[in-house]
Amino acid sequence: MDVKSVKLSARTIVGKKVALLRRKGIVPVHVYGTQAESISAQIEDQTLNRLLLEIGSNIPVSVEVEGQDGADICFVREVQRHPVKESILHVDFLRVDVSQTITAQVPVVFEGTAPGITQMGGVLLQNFQSLLVEALPMEIPAAFNIDISGLIDFEVTIQVSDVESPENVSILNDPDALVVRVTAPRIEIVEEEEIEGEEGLEGEEGEGEEGEDEEESEE
Repeated sequence: MDVKSVKLSARTIVGKKVALLRRKGIVPVHVYGTQAESISAQIEDQTLNRLLLEIGSNIPVSVEVEGQDGADICFVREVQRHPVKESILHVDFLRVDVSQTITAQVPVVFEGTAPGITQMGGVLLQNFQSLLVEALPMEIPAAFNIDISGLIDFEVTIQVSDVESPENVSILNDPDALVVRVTAPRIEIVEEEEIEGEEGLEGEEGEGEEGEDEEESEE
């Protein structure tokens, strides 16, 4: 596996003062894990955004911190964002031991076209955006690519047990859980009561008119 690498600058500013860094386009970072000392670091927001687009949260990255010996294999474990602007406020990198298995969420990506949609007008129902796996850090897949061209009608389903995974990767979700299927389109039904009610009103109007005609004839 090709591992992306990133260099972090050492950070001495902590607490509420980190707001000054954010105004300058710098994001505070925390590196922790493997019983080693935690490190406070920082990175330019543009560099971090590019990195996150490439690796997500399930791809390992080689992290080198200024002033530290060597680099560590890490995973992104938490990304804090501004509630309105969506800008990144803080990121945690988790160090891992490449010889020990870890758990990670692997995104699900659909490929192909489902005949149940194109030919029958159905709707794709996706129950999982990602699947939980256990594997060595360097063997975690980037994504599960699932072919949905076999969803020919509303009866065919794809379950967790149908998802193919590499030999050394274990999917921890319930094997019988539904991943995706095509459901029948919703059809609007006109209520019969409404129709009957309208007919009743017409009948009443008719009776009223007849009554008026009778009164006129009596005069």
